[in-house]
Amino acid sequence: MILLLSNNDNVKLLKDRLDKDYEVVLYHDKITPEYIKELNPEIVISYNYSHIVKEDVIDLLGDRIINLHCSLLPWNKGASPNIWSFIEDTPKGVTIHVLEKGLDTGRLLLQEEVSFDEDTETLASSYNKLQETIVDLLCSNFEDILAGNIVPVEQKGEGSYHKTSDLKALLSGREIDYNMTISEFKKFI
Repeated sequence: MILLLSNNDNVKLLKDRLDKDYEVVLYHDKITPEYIKELNPEIVISYNYSHIVKEDVIDLLGDRIINLHCSLLPWNKGASPNIWSFIEDTPKGVTIHVLEKGLDTGRLLLQEEVSFDEDTETLASSYNKLQETIVDLLCSNFEDILAGNIVPVEQKGEGSYHKTSDLKALLSGREIDYNMTISEFKKFI
């Protein structure tokens, strides 16, 4: 059984794909050691989950808890990674990593770089492309992840980290139109 932690509607694509071959329990609340012991999942997947997973849960699960993050770690840890990759012109892509203490700092399992045509792609379409890429990456490698055939490697380099408040401060009250092209967004910023 797979425990899927998420608070975002975009989890539907992943859940639908995994439901074909596995029993999947979708969970939105704060995860506790008691719930993990009761459910005894084979693996826990965190995907756009708004709660910080506490160290006691991580310790209980070890390498059986992974996180899906839409950036090419160590770049753009934290909030709004897609947007920050365009603001700071950092590498773009997706990462599946072991969830460890520290936000998006875990050992890497899989990564895939993604490129965008900034004159035609919008913020919304780039976000959707990253979501599709990470779901495909996980599903095409899921058996190897479950079997422990992919050896996690440490992240290299400092990269970058952003809080939700960082983007609010940068916008100074302005609103982002997610249908603007990436080029338009860069001019807007």
